[in-house]
Amino acid sequence: MAEIVPFGSTPGQSPRVLNVGGVLRAANLAAIEAQEEELRKAAIQVQNSPPIQGLARIVRKHWEIARDAKRNTVEPRLIANLRARRGEYEPDKLAEIRQHGGSDVYAMLTSVKCRAAAAWLRDTLGASGTEKPWGIQPTPLPDLPPDIAESIIQKVATHLQQFEAAGIPVSDEELKTAILVLRDRALNEIREKAREFAARMENKMEDQLIEGGFQLALQQFIDDLVTFPAAIIKGPIVRMKPRLRWVQTAGGWELVTEKAPHLEWERVSPFDIYPSPDSSGVDDGFLIERHRLSRKDLQELKGVDGYNEDAINLVLEEYGRGGLRDWLWEDVAQAQAEGKHSLEVMTNPDELIDALQYWGCVQGQTLIDEGVDRSLIDDPLKDYYCEVWLVGRYVIKAVLNYDELGRKPYYKASYEEIPGSFWGNGPPDLIKDAQAVVNAAMRALVNNMGIASGPQVGVNVDRLPPGEDITEMYPWKIWQFIDSPHATNGANAPITFFQPNSNAAELIGIIEKFMNFADEWSGIPKYLQGENPGGGAGRTASGLSMMITNAHKGIKQVVANIDNHVLKPLIERLYYWNMKFGDDPDLKGDVQVYARGAEALVAKEAEAIRRNEFLMATANPIDMQIVGLEGRAEVLRETAKNLNMNTDRIVPPREVLRQKLLMQAMMQGQQPQQPQQLNGGSGQELQDGTPTTDNFTPPRKPRIQSQR
Repeated sequence: MAEIVPFGSTPGQSPRVLNVGGVLRAANLAAIEAQEEELRKAAIQVQNSPPIQGLARIVRKHWEIARDAKRNTVEPRLIANLRARRGEYEPDKLAEIRQHGGSDVYAMLTSVKCRAAAAWLRDTLGASGTEKPWGIQPTPLPDLPPDIAESIIQKVATHLQQFEAAGIPVSDEELKTAILVLRDRALNEIREKAREFAARMENKMEDQLIEGGFQLALQQFIDDLVTFPAAIIKGPIVRMKPRLRWVQTAGGWELVTEKAPHLEWERVSPFDIYPSPDSSGVDDGFLIERHRLSRKDLQELKGVDGYNEDAINLVLEEYGRGGLRDWLWEDVAQAQAEGKHSLEVMTNPDELIDALQYWGCVQGQTLIDEGVDRSLIDDPLKDYYCEVWLVGRYVIKAVLNYDELGRKPYYKASYEEIPGSFWGNGPPDLIKDAQAVVNAAMRALVNNMGIASGPQVGVNVDRLPPGEDITEMYPWKIWQFIDSPHATNGANAPITFFQPNSNAAELIGIIEKFMNFADEWSGIPKYLQGENPGGGAGRTASGLSMMITNAHKGIKQVVANIDNHVLKPLIERLYYWNMKFGDDPDLKGDVQVYARGAEALVAKEAEAIRRNEFLMATANPIDMQIVGLEGRAEVLRETAKNLNMNTDRIVPPREVLRQKLLMQAMMQGQQPQQPQQLNGGSGQELQDGTPTTDNFTPPRKPRIQSQR
């Protein structure tokens, strides 16, 4: 009988024991290959099942519709805007210019406007990293938890019992007043708690956005916004990322690498997004993103909820050694516009793998007809939200009802929004005509300057002797001429000189005029870049300030587009993500929050000014008696916090400050002052431990003994 030798061993040696998944087992190579083949066949069988193939057909169908619609309308605009930003002519226009000869100079007007708009937006949105262009705050009336409502009823009942025990009659009006007072106190406590939850959640979200690359994505988004008809940010995206972590062991500390889910945000190229032809936003109709994935990208999707690891292995097995590219003619044009070598892109040297990520709403009956299990469809007439990843012929992810509100993790904005259209206008679109006229005038100016730079020479070749070189001219050159029998009195001169007219002044005037048109059409005046605005109101400092203020009105509309379509929905989605999947109870607060976009920066600056004014106005003995040291400390604490200072080192915490005041009172031999409680005190305490003062409960009425 032949000896069975495990994999990695030799006859006569003890078999090598393989540790797989924490379980010790011995196996030979044939058994391992047979098991892997069985798993592969099972994965292929799942991919060939009717539900999976039905979803794949839906994705391919919608992909063809969106691709054809974008190819005929949007793709030429994207490529033209990119070329204008880089200062390059369209191929057909460049060929026409070179056919007629002359200069092919390109005026970088579009590039200047795009850079100015990008710098303006980064400064307004704080995208440089100094300030975050967002914030959250609880709603004005947070949800009243059931336990708080029950406690209010219990407190009212306790008050009634105290009044009845004292023999004091309580009227309906007094009872109503007591209920309202207790309700207002409870709401104040809820608002304070909601603000604390919002502050902790805001710090958590800021940490997530920084670690997830949101700052870089926002800067790239701004560059797209000022270049293309639309700009897109995507997130949060869950990926398995390696992290370094220190672990304490018996021998000390050890640096280990572990993989964990990681939230990320990224810019999506407008070339890779394919919306429904009828959509006006990311949540209207279906949406497809075209990915170019490396093997590393696919490996990072393993272990993430919703992704089929067996299907990913099939993709890596079939396309991992050569890639998969669904070539479009736009790819070559895009590569040329970006300054890449089209041949290198077409050969796919990085072996990238194309994938389609489909987000759409599919009717239940359609899913049933395509083979989806009927038990998963509650109502055949209902639409179900789907996210499907298709790579070649494999579906690596298929999820139904991915979001409770049916939202997609994409956020789109345009420099100028067009109602009812997914694609708006960017600065290159707004100044396209001005760019074309300035280019034409610049070419004519260069050609005219070349012709008018020196005199033109006319030569009568009949008067030149054989071999005379008329193409060479230099000072003190001696010319030889043949006498003409027809020349009389110097007529019929052998050489004549004349000077062509220069039209430079007129052409420069045209260029300046259309550059001014570009300022008006784009809303980006040149004086925002430090250039001299010329005459008029720009001659004085106050006039220039008024012009800059008026110019800011145009950029405020762009900032409003970013706020409403990107920052606010992005922050709200991250908030709900943490509320749903977060495991920290200290971050659970009001379900509804108000996400502030770039207006948070303006509000923060205005609050800082008003806070300083309040500090100056209350810096007097009378107001200090009303506000108190603790109230003054609260204002100072908020002021120091907005200045990025360590507030605990500048302003003592509430408990420390309260202990200091108590010690000072005891050292001076004074009794600590207690807040006066009026009739019907509730015994409640504020969040900092200070007893409340009941100034609302009606005073006790003297009981009148009836005389019989």
